[in-house]
Amino acid sequence: MPIPALMIALAALAGPAAPPPANDQIIVRGHSWAPFISPMGEPFRAHAVTDNTLAIWFHQADRNRDGWLTIDEMQADAGRFFATLDGNGDREIEPDELIDYEWEVAPDVQVNARTRKPPAEAVAAKAREAASGKARPTDDALNDVGRRLRNDRNDDGLQGAARYALLNMPEPVAAADTNFDRDVTLREFEAAAAARFQLLDSGNDGKIALADLEQQLASAMAAGRAHKRGKKDPDARIGTPLQ
Repeated sequence: MPIPALMIALAALAGPAAPPPANDQIIVRGHSWAPFISPMGEPFRAHAVTDNTLAIWFHQADRNRDGWLTIDEMQADAGRFFATLDGNGDREIEPDELIDYEWEVAPDVQVNARTRKPPAEAVAAKAREAASGKARPTDDALNDVGRRLRNDRNDDGLQGAARYALLNMPEPVAAADTNFDRDVTLREFEAAAAARFQLLDSGNDGKIALADLEQQLASAMAAGRAHKRGKKDPDARIGTPLQ
């Protein structure tokens, strides 16, 4: 059989070729877009433009699947995440484990980390860059001064985890250390979960719906973009102030 005919026959046996994915179906590495960082500091990363990372966390925490998040569920979810950070199982997040969290689990909480865009916004920005023919320089191509200047332009008045979270806490895991002994105990972490639930429970009825949190997240991001703190302005945000 001639080679062209053989190729046609093999293609027929393989079936029709899969169509290329639409732009909104392209799967990329999760860390290339802005994550959602839960009230206790756990990052949830999108792998597709349509992923709702806030909803992914909410449905995970809503253990009985009734559509409401309660304080008990919030604390239980905090305990689950605490166990993943407590590497040696001694019921404390020690300084070295906190470093692992900040550098390996959620490097997005680092104050000097580059601010990432949400999936749809990132894809749109990349498309605009491609259309203009002007590619954005990579971090490796920027010197330290240039990187800091770009961070200052992009932080929208928020820092660390606050750029991707419901609450304005730059480092939500370390913020649970209420006695400042540099160790976060399980009791402290669960107490922080209860306190943060109260902050999110806008109706003060002991339960929170996903729609409420989506509205709060949109408001938090809008407020961050609307106001940037001056160098001499006091930092009145929730959590440990950054001076």
